[in-house]
Amino acid sequence: MATPKPESAVDTISEYQAGKRPLPYWLLNVPESQWPSRCPAFLTDISPRNLEIINFPEPEFQRLTWPEVQATIKANHIDDFRRAPLDHRNYLCYMARLKKEHGSVMDYVQHQRLKWTDFEAKGSAFEDPEVVGMVAGDIKIIYNDWPYGIDKSIVHLCVWTKFPLDVDEKDPNGDLTPEMRKKIDKYVETTFGSRVPAENIIWFKNWAKLKSIHSMEHFHVMMKDPDIEFIKEITKGDTPACSQLSEDTILE
Repeated sequence: MATPKPESAVDTISEYQAGKRPLPYWLLNVPESQWPSRCPAFLTDISPRNLEIINFPEPEFQRLTWPEVQATIKANHIDDFRRAPLDHRNYLCYMARLKKEHGSVMDYVQHQRLKWTDFEAKGSAFEDPEVVGMVAGDIKIIYNDWPYGIDKSIVHLCVWTKFPLDVDEKDPNGDLTPEMRKKIDKYVETTFGSRVPAENIIWFKNWAKLKSIHSMEHFHVMMKDPDIEFIKEITKGDTPACSQLSEDTILE
């Protein structure tokens, strides 16, 4: 089914209440007590994929189990990952706020989340995998602020690097080279495998065409039921942005 074209921001609730139109897409899944009077600015010009995600009925959304997460990544179907509808709506609002308050999402991540003043790597890619955290701050591990719709026993981290993660220029999706995959495999095994069973760890990198921040390198690590003290240690006490919201919060 074709994704409907986003409606104009001037569409109002009164038209729906008068029976002149169906419920606007920007009100779907939102409790009536929290309906805005007009379409929020961050939802007025969204992509078909984003529209499809926020239009999915929240009660029907099923979080992925650990075996499903593993199967998705092993099949390299990472474009199948998506957030729960209301989580994704909050994510879109949050991203719009970051752009308004910080100029760009990249500037926010660099200065507020990573605390990096530059992207100049002190060494080559994963040259010292025995050192957790890496040489002179070339790597930083933090939570994914807005994780995908996965089982809540799964911890979703992002590993940010100052050095490039080489991609295959011939791959239409911009996937990693085999050599870089081997380097990341070794780093993940050394950094996370010492405290988490191998069967409870998996990683992936978004294809170039799926990256939300194109100028900064990172890949994702997911772990099933890890020791929370280890997570605090490896992230230096980091917490994701979404953890600051109650489960029923809807950003506007």
